Amino acid sequence: MSHIGQAYPDRVEVRGRDLTGDLMGRMTFTEYFHLLLTGREATEDQRFFLDVLLVSIAEHGMMPTNVAARMTLAADPGSLQAAVAAGILGAGPVVLGTSEECALLLEGARVKVAEGAEPAAVAREIAGAIRASGGKVPGFGHPVHRPLDPRAERILELADGRGASGPHVLLALALRDAVADAWGKPLPMNVSMPIAAVMLDLGYSSAHVKAVPILARTAGLLAHLAEEQENPIGFLLAAGAEAAVEYESPPK
Repeated sequence: MSHIGQAYPDRVEVRGRDLTGDLMGRMTFTEYFHLLLTGREATEDQRFFLDVLLVSIAEHGMMPTNVAARMTLAADPGSLQAAVAAGILGAGPVVLGTSEECALLLEGARVKVAEGAEPAAVAREIAGAIRASGGKVPGFGHPVHRPLDPRAERILELADGRGASGPHVLLALALRDAVADAWGKPLPMNVSMPIAAVMLDLGYSSAHVKAVPILARTAGLLAHLAEEQENPIGFLLAAGAEAAVEYESPPK
């Protein structure tokens, strides 16, 4: 059984609402995305921050996902959908971020706080355990943005300014301090952590969190592919990759 939508000969019903008679002309796409995702209409804060988060992560330069999409379109100019798919298929945690992992981490930490533990103590326990195991804390570190990720800082600033910061943002901030202590140096909180924290504080589930970067990067991919159609560089990118990698003949 599905509760999302149904097409009839004379109308389309989406989440119990008439598409043409109610939703079209009343809802923005962001509000509609929220309705599709959750089955509920967005509050003002949910709409505002969903917009903020989508904008924050839609575009980040010539990332591997965009390069893969451009090269796919160069090889098959008639397959826009295949080029978008190539980009999205490559949008794993290294490129797209670890927002889902951050959400699961924060949810687990929140359970411990609800049981009576202090947020700072929970954060220290998590950071210490990950450090001891040789792992990486999701949502911390970035190859470009140092010492701060400006996107993360802006999300946190807006959340504070609108009174939307809740227990998950508090835990994210506690983790920032705990990670610095465990690693012996500050690590930048990247955009994935505040995306997860703000969404959880606004009532989204951890299962919803990864949908935001995927949707956002789809828009970015479409922009790169529109530019690729007008100003092709896909084969230049392929040539650059070939030139950058030296071939060595195997020993005889």
